[in-house]
Amino acid sequence: MSVIALLVLAVIGLSVLPSIAGDIRAIPAPVIDEPSGQATSEVAVLAGGCFWGVQGVFQHVEGVTDAVSGYAGGDKATAEYETVSTGSTGHAESVRVTYDPRKISYGRLLQIYFSVAHDPTELNRQGPDTGTQYRSAIFPTNAEQARIAKAYIAQLEQAHAFNAAIVTRIEPDRTFYPAESYHQDYLTRNPTNPYIVYNDLPKVAALKHQYPELYRADPVRVATAGLSN
Repeated sequence: MSVIALLVLAVIGLSVLPSIAGDIRAIPAPVIDEPSGQATSEVAVLAGGCFWGVQGVFQHVEGVTDAVSGYAGGDKATAEYETVSTGSTGHAESVRVTYDPRKISYGRLLQIYFSVAHDPTELNRQGPDTGTQYRSAIFPTNAEQARIAKAYIAQLEQAHAFNAAIVTRIEPDRTFYPAESYHQDYLTRNPTNPYIVYNDLPKVAALKHQYPELYRADPVRVATAGLSN
């Protein structure tokens, strides 16, 4: 992370964290999680509003080796920003998170997703952004992920972890398409952008505050040269 980004994050941490402390959701870890195995790399696809902030959060998570902004839920032909922005494609702005399951589990990623990356009680919107392309959705890559996600939502609902119902959809069998290169690493490259400062840097600050053992100061970057649809 650049010096400017660190300075802005420090200011956000000092000025915003006290005011959002009551909004940081201390939710339980999932009771049902993926078993430990021999795999060294797994993929999770998550949607929770504008992908800039969701990507920015997971780029700061220990055990994450890649986090790519993109689209999921629609067809390849419509996986393009201007078209997705119409809200008519079925796509949601999403992030493909590649992680090392020996260091962090799928369930722990979901815990971060539900607690600091977005608000799972907002229907077809996040903050200032509205439309189905900003919906809360999990795109499981296999049946085990779908089972864990469904069980975790039920667990959180039973625990009354939120003041409103969770509206997160579980949408299996959807292909992920990387977004345009200018959307990648957007938070890291534009830390003084007013949208990022107001909407997204507080999420990174919340990650550091709530999960210090999982926070990495230096975000993992996207190799944009290798992106393709």
